[in-house]
Amino acid sequence: MTDDRDDEQQRRDLLKAGMALNDVNALGGKARHARFQEVDAELLGRGFTRMVFDRMKLRELLDALGNPEKAYRAVHLTGTNGKTSTARMVESLLRAHGLRTGRYTSPHLESVTERISIDGEPVTEEQFVEVYDQVAPMAKLIDSRHDESMTYFDMTTALGLAAFADAPVDVAVVEVGLGGASDSTNVLDAGVCVITPISLDHTEWLGDTVADIAYEKVAIVQDGATLICAEQPEEAMEAILEHCAEVGATVAREGHEFAVLQRGLAVGGQLLQLQGLGGVYDEVYLPLHGAHQAQNAAVALATVEAFLGAGRDKGALDPEVVREGFAQVTSPGRLEKVRNAPTILLDAAHNPAGMAATTRAIREEFDFGRLVAVFAVLADKDVGGMLEQLEPVCDAIVVTVNSSERGMAVDKLAALAEEYFGDERVSVAATLADAIEVAIAEAESDEGVSLGAIGLLVTGSVMTVADARKLLVRKK
Repeated sequence: MTDDRDDEQQRRDLLKAGMALNDVNALGGKARHARFQEVDAELLGRGFTRMVFDRMKLRELLDALGNPEKAYRAVHLTGTNGKTSTARMVESLLRAHGLRTGRYTSPHLESVTERISIDGEPVTEEQFVEVYDQVAPMAKLIDSRHDESMTYFDMTTALGLAAFADAPVDVAVVEVGLGGASDSTNVLDAGVCVITPISLDHTEWLGDTVADIAYEKVAIVQDGATLICAEQPEEAMEAILEHCAEVGATVAREGHEFAVLQRGLAVGGQLLQLQGLGGVYDEVYLPLHGAHQAQNAAVALATVEAFLGAGRDKGALDPEVVREGFAQVTSPGRLEKVRNAPTILLDAAHNPAGMAATTRAIREEFDFGRLVAVFAVLADKDVGGMLEQLEPVCDAIVVTVNSSERGMAVDKLAALAEEYFGDERVSVAATLADAIEVAIAEAESDEGVSLGAIGLLVTGSVMTVADARKLLVRKK
């Protein structure tokens, strides 16, 4: 590839030759996009799903880069469900308070650039390539010293931490990829940490019990940090409190120091009254659906209070600023309405606890006369547990596959679905696009239900939602 000076000289030569400015810029845009595709392919070459629980190489890389992770304060989030939505709320509240933010979340829905956001917006392809070209040569050198190269997630973590230092940001809001203790993001020394609700998931890596998983996740809490903890099963909380006592961390717990006091339905979301660390916040509009999102909001509020120094003895945050921050929150793929008549909802629930939260929200906040699910999952998930949650709220289900190489085969998924729904309520489609068409036809088959009361729920996996968004959501 040529460097920036060569690109600029080529641009000038084309202009001198009489090519229109717009055409020259278009050519430059294509070249930049082609370079991004090269970078994306190089990252994927590391193995998108390959897991190596070893942070030593990443630490070496960050040391070689001058430790960008130490250039800003950080909020570090882990948990089983709700991490991304909570991270987005924390970021929005911090931005409302005038701070420049970086946000690192995963997985992405459409482009890897979504994993790294600055001031609430994903980095551009050009910015992504720029930081990659800074980091990649050093990463190659580090890889050469070891038997196994860094993973895809190691590299995107390094890119995010480096991009935040380059920006620069005041605070980085960083979501754990998997677990906590061995996760690549656990190179941070965050003053404020968050644990969202914990349940059984990824048991092949994190342990067979909720307590085992809690021990893994709470390991992100460093000496003297403050932990904001969502309500947890008793065995998880015991593990969390034990670790926090060992490292001298301060703990604020949902239901003790903060809580959701009231919630009511509102157009496009809900209206909340929240008990924060520093006081009560009334009339907080949250443009997201579900009691689980209200819980995430309480956690996010307490997190930002702790970060900004609010609390019982220090007073509350400005309620108007808090309202502004929550009103700006978005969380794509979380009960996201993408079409009307029939209503199509996309939800990334991928374990029984997440699906239970989704179906509860549907019961409470949507008045469907007929609801059909489009369902595709990864083979290593508790599929039966998810189907058990879906069956009471769905009139029928269409099973299919998503684009993940870890996806469950459709014939096996159909057999499982029939155990919960019965033969007559299960349809099979070879592709997600076909499944959506079949589901619409199935939903419209009851002439006694008006079009406005018909719904489709596309769910089962983040990858399923990502694939559906490519089909159903127009890019701005």
